[in-house]
Amino acid sequence: MEITGTWHFHKEVEFLIVTEGNMGVQTKDEYYSLQSGDTVLLGSSELHRTHRTSLSPLKFIVFQVDIFRYFDQSDLPYLHGFSETTRALSELNYLLRESPKVRQETFSLIQSIYDESQQRERGYELFIGAAIKRLLWLLVRHDTRGLLQNNDSYDIQRLRPVFDYVERNLHHKITIEDACTLLNFSYHYFIRYFRSVMGCSFIEFINHKRIKNVERLLLTQNLSITEIAYASGIPSTAQFYKLFNRYNKCSPKEFIKNMSGKR
Repeated sequence: MEITGTWHFHKEVEFLIVTEGNMGVQTKDEYYSLQSGDTVLLGSSELHRTHRTSLSPLKFIVFQVDIFRYFDQSDLPYLHGFSETTRALSELNYLLRESPKVRQETFSLIQSIYDESQQRERGYELFIGAAIKRLLWLLVRHDTRGLLQNNDSYDIQRLRPVFDYVERNLHHKITIEDACTLLNFSYHYFIRYFRSVMGCSFIEFINHKRIKNVERLLLTQNLSITEIAYASGIPSTAQFYKLFNRYNKCSPKEFIKNMSGKR
């Protein structure tokens, strides 16, 4: 089936519910066929596009939220699970597929948040905040695959300045020395510490972030390879092609063709 929707992304996490009709949602790695009563979760800055799959009337609600605004001190043990430092929250869609209870309650919560935001009666802000917390609880409680489990919340919080620095400076050269300065760590201690917490090296983490940015630019901007490489902090086109092929097993041109074709 031909998909004509435009690739796009948002900084916020997105919940999409279908209240009438049928539609499809495509991400880089998945395709979701939705009908009335269904819900899909999309991670922060995750590429996606949508399209209708029938001629019947289509109604849906999109709820975008910065979930970290709703974390407090007692929630810190679950912060890393939602942080998407190495994977998108859309992996949690297995819950919405496999658990009718989670799917139905998520749908109901999003619908209620939408209704409250439209009616704006006294105290609606409190209701919305509580509903978002309920959404997060629902995902944590029923996550049988343990995607949201984490026992190193202190270590992740300790690395937070490094994560933020990388996001702000992705288009610049980033060195291990930069990260060491931020945390006041020695060079070799930082290398060991980062790998023990994240399960990958600092350089691998940066490359992963850069290639994700490349993918977004390839599908949403009309830029040359040189411009995209520069905007993603990759100093040469030779290194750009090498990195891209390592993560996607294809060239940028093939990637665009694959992502623009039929599902």
